[in-house]
Amino acid sequence: MPPLTRGALSLGDRNLWAGLSVGLLGGSFNPAHAGHRHISLLALDRLGLDAVWWLASPQNPLKDAGDMAPLARRLAGARAVAAHPRIRVTDVEARLGTRFTADTLAALQARYPATFFVWLMGADNLAQIPRWQRWTRVFERAPVAVFDRPTYAIGALSGKAAQRYARHRIPERAARTLARRMAPAWCFLHIPLHAASATHIRARHGRAGAA
Repeated sequence: MPPLTRGALSLGDRNLWAGLSVGLLGGSFNPAHAGHRHISLLALDRLGLDAVWWLASPQNPLKDAGDMAPLARRLAGARAVAAHPRIRVTDVEARLGTRFTADTLAALQARYPATFFVWLMGADNLAQIPRWQRWTRVFERAPVAVFDRPTYAIGALSGKAAQRYARHRIPERAARTLARRMAPAWCFLHIPLHAASATHIRARHGRAGAA
């Protein structure tokens, strides 16, 4: 796997990633927390990935910009939390100039045509993905791994996205084959649950600051 670059923002030449399988975990990372790392380590193990890239979004279109810390601060926090040689934190979305996941995937696949990408998401995002711009293109472009999250599984698995792509769901026991499957293909992974969430962390820090 390519060595870490200074600041871990540059992902390196496309040839360095040729033939490797990479999980893409998008988000605001506002802030990054142990739950992100928990899912990433499980993805490396359960999906047999070579690396996971954390794609720190300049601004999530579904979130309030007024509540968003500066990108540089979020990147620094994410690097501190990731603390793993196979988890790369990157501002590649800002460099590509993309806002929506479908566009980011298309740009990454064009830049790294010989890399096997898997989109990683929690069950909460499976439930809400129909709100995303051109959301079906996410499923059509890359395999998707969905990780269980407290209280979301039942609603997510009965939701619009899960129903639309029901026949493309592979059994959990075949998860290690997901990265090299043709899209659409997705898998739901039952995992040890982690309670951390960025919303709760921001709320707790807000209360501490007011105390």
